Amino acid sequence: MAAVIRDAPFGQLVRYLTKNKYFQYPEEKPGFELPETWLQLLNELDTAKGPDPEKDEPQREPRSHDASSETISRASTQHTLPFTEARLQADEQQEIEKVKSIPIQPKKTKDGAILVDWYYTDDNENPHNWSNTKRALLATLICLYTFVVYTTSAIYTSSVPGIMQQFGVSDLLATLGLSLYVLGYGTGPLIFSPLSEIPVIGRNPVYIVTMFLFVIISIPTAFVGNFPGLMVLRFLQGFFGSPCLASGGASIGDMYSLMSLPYAMMAWVSAAYCGPALGPLLSGFAVPVKGWRWSLFESIWASAPVFVLMFLFLPETSTATILLRRAERLRKIHNNDRFMSQSEIDQRNMKVSDIAVDALIKPLEITIKDPAVLFVQIYTAIIYGIYYSFFEVFPLVYPVYYNMNLGQIGLVFLCILVSCLIGIAIYFSYLYFWMNPRIARFGFPAQEERLIPALPASIGPTVGLFLFAWTARASIHWIVPTIGITIYGATVFIVMQCVFVYIPLSYPMYAASLFAANDFFRSALACGSVLFAHPLFGNLGVARGTSLLGGLSVIGIIGIWLLYFYGARLRALSKFALSE
Repeated sequence: MAAVIRDAPFGQLVRYLTKNKYFQYPEEKPGFELPETWLQLLNELDTAKGPDPEKDEPQREPRSHDASSETISRASTQHTLPFTEARLQADEQQEIEKVKSIPIQPKKTKDGAILVDWYYTDDNENPHNWSNTKRALLATLICLYTFVVYTTSAIYTSSVPGIMQQFGVSDLLATLGLSLYVLGYGTGPLIFSPLSEIPVIGRNPVYIVTMFLFVIISIPTAFVGNFPGLMVLRFLQGFFGSPCLASGGASIGDMYSLMSLPYAMMAWVSAAYCGPALGPLLSGFAVPVKGWRWSLFESIWASAPVFVLMFLFLPETSTATILLRRAERLRKIHNNDRFMSQSEIDQRNMKVSDIAVDALIKPLEITIKDPAVLFVQIYTAIIYGIYYSFFEVFPLVYPVYYNMNLGQIGLVFLCILVSCLIGIAIYFSYLYFWMNPRIARFGFPAQEERLIPALPASIGPTVGLFLFAWTARASIHWIVPTIGITIYGATVFIVMQCVFVYIPLSYPMYAASLFAANDFFRSALACGSVLFAHPLFGNLGVARGTSLLGGLSVIGIIGIWLLYFYGARLRALSKFALSE
């Protein structure tokens, strides 16, 4: 627990204020000595009169080809590998070696720099060596963070009638509070995702600063006295809440091996998936009694405790950042500039313009030039837009045909939670009983094999939407259209899981940029869908309007099957994809 608090923002603040007197790292404690292999290399370099490592950019020396050296190399560089066969082998080797506490041979560069790595294969600073309990608790905290941000988006919907009355605006204008929030958390990842990947910054500063601003901005949002101010604050809420979308999955990936990662990702995606659906439930019963501001108060009460937990207990998970800080400590303690982390070498000449290109231009370039990525962006955007359109169709169905009040409408959203649990059960079974045993036995299959569950599931959104469209009427029990929503929700969950695994497998070098771009595309269409849902259902009615959405979802059926059969050819033609 002390190590968790030490690496969390609270512990880092205490270290700064006390000049590292409390919450010390192993290197800073009396009696600490570097492993013998490190000391030998340091003595060799100190006695030799080589060039200054600060003058020229260091380069790696060729790797030794003896068995022991190669074993340690895989264990120590496991975190740098993409989701490939090499990463799987590194994970397996890591699991074997971390119980043996084998010293890791430090590497040196041609100009005399010592590359700072883990000391031993069971080094406690390595996130992959953390206990299962520690990793599970930290993953739960990230999921809570994600859930609160997503819930705050739709918790607003119960307040729309009160806002219309308070500020004298139309239903369409009042709904802007939801759409602008969604636009905000779609825009934020384009900035915060590349920031969190810079080792000198890391993930935690981005999380803590933005979550603090999220909580602070939530306070005036609940008390604002004019409509334009409310809309601006809602956008800023979404904007500063967005890092969980950009980096939450990356933080989980920092801790888990390739075989375990899909299970942990399911929990994170579930938090994001259920958040918008449960928002109306949390505010639906209270808002009619306490007033429209109550839902905005609830977002403060939910986000503030999560921020406190993050501040106290969320450690840095980025390996590059952890090793960079270790290198800084070793340079200070030993008064020797030879200690350098690999990220310092790789990013020594990085310019702000390079970061901007990677963050903004590269995702757009890949999306335009690569048909597989273009399909994924369009398909997930349509699915997400339809998902948010449901927030506008529910009040047109359940109060009108089934005489439900605002709180009861919120209860209907529980079907999304049920659908998520069904999707988890199906996808978990696929991984546990089929995919992972095959990987363990035969190695990594082609990336398109990850799309197998999505092939039958792609039909589900169309079936669910048409079932809802043509059974949402007073003469048919409310459970029937609700079953349609459940079918839609469960199958979309499965499809999205498959797609979100396929992308990093096929495009490992650009996965972070593509996820940031995907967040933007999805959120931009969701923002628009909240607004066009009003004239859509107003002009066509619930049945025809939802049928139109169901017709659009047919694109997904065609696209997923084409991607499964022709994805390998598309990757072979792409200069961005990882081909077989």
